[in-house]
Amino acid sequence: MCAGRVGQLLNYSSFGTDVGTSAPTIRSWLSVLQTSFICFQLTPHYRNFSKRLIKSPKLYFFDTGLLCYLLKIRTPEQLALHPLRGSIFENWVILEKMKQYLNQGLEAPLYFWRDTHGHEIDLIIDQGTWLDPIEIKSSSTFNESFLKNLKYFDELQQTNPAKLRGECIYGGDHSYEYKQFKISSWKEKHYSLK
Repeated sequence: MCAGRVGQLLNYSSFGTDVGTSAPTIRSWLSVLQTSFICFQLTPHYRNFSKRLIKSPKLYFFDTGLLCYLLKIRTPEQLALHPLRGSIFENWVILEKMKQYLNQGLEAPLYFWRDTHGHEIDLIIDQGTWLDPIEIKSSSTFNESFLKNLKYFDELQQTNPAKLRGECIYGGDHSYEYKQFKISSWKEKHYSLK
């Protein structure tokens, strides 16, 4: 059930209904999975830009191989066609970012951001005085529409016009800058602490 909900907002009541148990029991079971380093929750960032924000966490796995196994994905061809491919890719990118911090003995300042109108940033890195927004897309071809939520977030955050306004990590082969946004291939060695 957790694998089928990867990358989604956690609704303990809905989860409990699907499993046939109570929300407190689901919380307890998920805490065991978190303590065992099987799953983790990405919490929302609460910087309020005068908007109502979502406050539920999202669920991810520490091991995307286990995630694929639980989803009965056995080959790269199956993964390429799987309906949760985008969520699995998102999980992998977030995990890689998290490893950068954990491998240096640092707490990972990673969050996501979503308002009640459906605007969402897949990953936020809280740099203290500013937030680095990252959009994650599994598509092998970049499309300008991937930047829609980054542009929206940039307007709310009122980013310094001289600096990059966000990053889109996608499933393609090339990294470059596009209209002050960093477009990063998943294959590039772009995973560095900022």
